[in-house]
Amino acid sequence: MKRSKHLFLIAAVLLIVGFIFLGRVWQKSAMAEKDYFKELELFTDAISVIETDYVDADNLEPKKLIYGALKGMMSQLDPYSQFMEPDEFKEMKQETEGKFGGLGIEIMIKDGLLTIIAPLCGGPAEKAGIIAGDRIVKIGGVSTKDIKLNEAVKKLRGKPGTNVELTILRETEKKVLDFKIKRALIKIESVKEVNIIDKVGKIGYIRLAEFQENTPVDLDAALAKLKSQGMQAFILDLRNNPGGLLDIAAAVSERFIPEGKIIVSTKGRVPNQDIVLESHGKNLYTDFPMIVLVNKGSASASEIVAGALQDHKRAVILGTKTFGKGSVQTVVPLSDGSALRLTTAKYYTPNNKMIHAEGISPDVTVEQKNLSSDEQELDIFDDIKEKQQPVIEKKFDDVQLARAIDLLKAMKIYKNLKDSK
Repeated sequence: MKRSKHLFLIAAVLLIVGFIFLGRVWQKSAMAEKDYFKELELFTDAISVIETDYVDADNLEPKKLIYGALKGMMSQLDPYSQFMEPDEFKEMKQETEGKFGGLGIEIMIKDGLLTIIAPLCGGPAEKAGIIAGDRIVKIGGVSTKDIKLNEAVKKLRGKPGTNVELTILRETEKKVLDFKIKRALIKIESVKEVNIIDKVGKIGYIRLAEFQENTPVDLDAALAKLKSQGMQAFILDLRNNPGGLLDIAAAVSERFIPEGKIIVSTKGRVPNQDIVLESHGKNLYTDFPMIVLVNKGSASASEIVAGALQDHKRAVILGTKTFGKGSVQTVVPLSDGSALRLTTAKYYTPNNKMIHAEGISPDVTVEQKNLSSDEQELDIFDDIKEKQQPVIEKKFDDVQLARAIDLLKAMKIYKNLKDSK
């Protein structure tokens, strides 16, 4: 009798899931719906065998079986779609609020391997030397082969002050590296390092670590500060920025793009996923030269901003090719507190270039490396600058940033020469 009740409950849940899945997501023809229900019959047959023959069937919890089935189903779609149990969904909501415990890394499953999209700026992982593109092959000495994303998140997070050991495969250097990193309470500040980085050229600099709800307000305050200090050129640093909210990416972009211009579009299977976002800006900061720094750790919302500014020729994109994470995940809460995170659309730049798996190619490619002491003093515009001005105001071991400064100075020199004719 107990088994019969379990079977009835499971069959009912599967039937409800089937209706939701068919009605809300796929919207298939009548023939396709029959195909899905036919496969659901196969599933219920398997459950029936488990209920009758599995040695510990009396101890089974139907919900755990359903959760396991949902996780397996979502894992067959793409690396970003997933089923989240109630506690995982709660953790995700805490993360979007910008405060959680862990190592400060954004991860995904790529090519079957647990991969770091980017270490968060100032987090324990970045301080330990973790870089974008590193593959996590072991956590606490245990292989990550076939690990699910939510399982990895659980293993990496923990009480602040505790340690976690990672074994990293760094493919660019053909090395396997071991790290022991202390977990910390991660509070993400989206806007960092606001300053006039070159006083001679009056070049402002802002590093944007992530796209959160408070980012537009914080960015406005930072830009106003730089403008009050006489900023005449600007560098927006999106390196190792793993992204964030779509509407926030649009809000950041429209600070620099004239009103009415397309920022990004999304195209999905369902008509309501086809969206075109345009700038509502009032030409706030469109009157000075601008460079955006990107690298392989720039993903998602970072790629939206870089793509929009590149297509509208508002900024020069400098650095290395971005990550290529250009898909939209919609979170659908379910009745018991769990949720589906489902890929429902893909991002396209204003010129209709797909971001997903392609990334944003920079206008000026500059690989990151450490500068020698001689290179740090080099200024390619020394011959045409006034002699009383210093050759370079600050030494940089960041070659991409140094080249961005040089390029902005070149733009200013060219403009002055053109205006003097």
